[in-house]
Parts: sequence; structure tokens; C-alpha cells
Amino acid sequence: MDIDCIIESILFAAGRPIKIKTLSDVLNVSVDDVKESFYRLKNSYVSNNRGIDVVMINDSIAMCSNEKYAEYIKKALGLDIKQGLSQAALEVLSIIAYNQPITRIDIEKIRGVKCEKAINTLLEFNLIKEKGRVNAPGRAILYSTTDDFLKYFNLPSLKDLPPLDDVI
Repeated sequence: MDIDCIIESILFAAGRPIKIKTLSDVLNVSVDDVKESFYRLKNSYVSNNRGIDVVMINDSIAMCSNEKYAEYIKKALGLDIKQGLSQAALEVLSIIAYNQPITRIDIEKIRGVKCEKAINTLLEFNLIKEKGRVNAPGRAILYSTTDDFLKYFNLPSLKDLPPLDDVI
């Protein structure tokens, strides 16, 4: 059994991150074996200067494009997120990233202005998602970041966000 090829095939077919534990269970190998395979695949893509790459996001592995070719991909697919994100959207995104899960009302308290349009833009770009609802009158929506947020900002997990002292 060529674990690297099987994992590569699964990641390609899935088109989304797959939990390391799921890969371990499907292949009947240890979690460490899956992680070793990830590092072999990563090294292979890097050393061969490939157009694709693999990334570890939280407890999952995903196949993605090589970031060196991002500009070409954005042009070809019309995916320039930076053009679509206003300063307000970036502010809201950072508030959500550091305070998730959080409601729109709480975001507005921190920013001091309304943020419904920025939230809709972030939802459209799949950088945030609805995480649930507050168990209180009104049942306000709770927002959190997505795996796409981690991929876009090249973060393995939320633990890798820079400390707020460094950001401010």
C-alpha cells in the first residue's frame, strides 16, 4: 500500500480538508504515519517545484495550489479577495478571529459602528461562518472564522495568530 498516493488521491478528490484521524482510520495506520506521509508529500511538492501543495490546517490536511502562483490563479478565476475586502471588513475579520465565537452586536460594540455589510462580505468570501446561536432572547448568530480564513492567511491554526500586542 502506497500511503502517500492514497492520501494524495483522497485529498484531490475531496477538494476540502480531511481530518488526520479520518485518514488514519480509513487507511488503518497510525496518526503519526499520516503525518509522516503529509511531510513526504509536502517535501516532494516543494522539491519538485510543483503547482500544488498540501497544508495542515488544525487537525486536517488539505490539497491546495502553490502560493507562488496565486496571482495567476486569482486572475484566471477572478478571485481577488484583497480587492473585495474593505478596511471595515478587515477590521471585522480581525475582531472575529481574536474573539470567536462572537455576535454582530458584540463586534459593533468593539468597533463602535455597524458592521452588517462587512459581515455579509466575509460570509460571501467564506472567511467566516455562522457557528451557532446565543441561547438568549433574540438568538443572535455567533460568527467564527473558517478553514478558508486559515488557508488564505497561511495559518496552520488559530493558535498561530500573532499575539494582539504585536498587532496593535
